[in-house]
Amino acid sequence: MALILELAVQGAQMALVLLLAPLLTGFVRKVKARLLRRQGPPLIQPYRDLLRLMRKEVVLADNASWLFRVIPYLIFAFTWVAAALIPTFATGLEFSWTADLIAIVALLGSARFFLALAAMDVGTSFGGIGASREVMIASLAEPAMLLIVFSLALVAGATQLSTVAAFMGSPQVGLRVSLGMSLIALVMVAIAENARVPVDNPATHLELTMIHEAMVLEYSGRHLAMIDFAAFLKLLLYVSLISCVFVPWGLVTTGAGPWAYVLGVIFYICKLAASGVLLALFETAIAKMRVFRVPDFLGAALMLALLATLLRFVSRSL
Repeated sequence: MALILELAVQGAQMALVLLLAPLLTGFVRKVKARLLRRQGPPLIQPYRDLLRLMRKEVVLADNASWLFRVIPYLIFAFTWVAAALIPTFATGLEFSWTADLIAIVALLGSARFFLALAAMDVGTSFGGIGASREVMIASLAEPAMLLIVFSLALVAGATQLSTVAAFMGSPQVGLRVSLGMSLIALVMVAIAENARVPVDNPATHLELTMIHEAMVLEYSGRHLAMIDFAAFLKLLLYVSLISCVFVPWGLVTTGAGPWAYVLGVIFYICKLAASGVLLALFETAIAKMRVFRVPDFLGAALMLALLATLLRFVSRSL
């Protein structure tokens, strides 16, 4: 009976990230519109867009290979698994032993590789431009992410997220400069990975400046729905990761009652709402930078993560 309950809670977490991912994107769009004194789309507009795309017929290029058809489902699967591994409202779940930070980075890297491969499969110029820019961002974002993982591992003594969340929620942590640097670096990497302002503008369709949208111009129908859903999940993933590691309050431990899980879900939704408001405020208050400035932006994140790691090494040796 206990195993069935644990599996049910794990399944509820996997379903919760699917349910809330489009809602988070819709909430950010709504807040940005209200900050600009516009009505904005309804909160459920991302759900409507996904349903509309699922009903449309898929249009494929004549020279599209079988990889072009399969890759959207692979991207969605990798991103969903990575998002479902992160503790959202509870820790110590049935599959929590797989919730390793290095494994999550590997899953996201695999999804990025397949997306860039699909962009180059058809052979269009814009797909190649978007793929090259995506790989350029990845060459700086992934090392920065790994250094963030190493700095957190030096603090918590593990890369397993349940262990990291338990340690970060304990009074042993205190105020540490290395954690502040890691937080800033993680936020910068999250902005770049999700193609948000100032790195990219998710609302634009100008092919010469966009990064993510240039790679998916040839997709339509259910294939485009899978890629858009994966993008929603990726934004939720990074918000959940920041909340789990740096704001671990409200996470329920294993064996808690049903009301404790409900309270954990409420805490998690509040964290998502606060993060959505902060993201909308940031994107409204800043302009998009030039593409050639993106390496400087990610280089700053890489240096912050490196300094955080070196600071932890120095403090441990003293």
